Amino acid sequence: MSFMMYKKVQKIVKCLLPFYLLTFLPFAVKAQVGDYRNDFAVGVSAGYMMSNVAFVPDVPQKMQTGLTAGLTLRYTCEKYFKSICAIVAEVNVAQTGWKEDILDVNNQPVYYAEDADKSMPLSYQRKMTYIQVPLLARLGWGRERKGFQGFFQAGPQIGFFLDESASTNVVAGKPLANDRASQVVAQNSLAVENKFDYGIAAGAGVEFSMRRVGHFMLEGRYYYGLGNIFKNSKSDYFGKSNFGQIVVKASYLFDIVRTKNDKIK
Repeated sequence: MSFMMYKKVQKIVKCLLPFYLLTFLPFAVKAQVGDYRNDFAVGVSAGYMMSNVAFVPDVPQKMQTGLTAGLTLRYTCEKYFKSICAIVAEVNVAQTGWKEDILDVNNQPVYYAEDADKSMPLSYQRKMTYIQVPLLARLGWGRERKGFQGFFQAGPQIGFFLDESASTNVVAGKPLANDRASQVVAQNSLAVENKFDYGIAAGAGVEFSMRRVGHFMLEGRYYYGLGNIFKNSKSDYFGKSNFGQIVVKASYLFDIVRTKNDKIK
């Protein structure tokens, strides 16, 4: 691990330590304050992802859209006062990437000189597929077995690059009707160089539970990447190329192990 990566991982730990302590502190004090739980649930999730890449030098962009789906595991360990404490692990396949906003200095689309009717503005988009594995500490408030519960969860996430594809009508050297404002184009010819991604994910949502049926959840989540898809040494073109991702997802979980306690609502 490089020194810079070590410092970034250290920063993640410092940011998330208070939240993890709040989630797992009940393990240490359950005999005094908390209500013990031993609930384990598994299920599936699917959602819609909007993403971009923060480049330095800057590349003007629109949000790239894609899908995400995968497996979810949840272990609920404690109810501490009114907070339901759990750890959530996921394994998802996610479509991410970026879509460039190719404009001139007047914020108008750029066209080729031969395109008299302006029917095909310049375009470029990159789609990438990752396996993403978040490990989230979760706090919930509300009903556990029957009814609604609100929740917040946050934690580290790692990703493994699978493949990529590009779609473009950009042809180098072809005359343009209006010059593009941004001349940063190195990203168009570079393949993903760092196959491993890592960062911080956080989200909030609502859960509806039914006895003997399961748990239905709707969540909004944001992921901030701390790794770069391209190399960023002094001799490389980009100093930064990290992901930003917004996810809206629905999940269904069913209980495998459930605490035997008639008082749990």
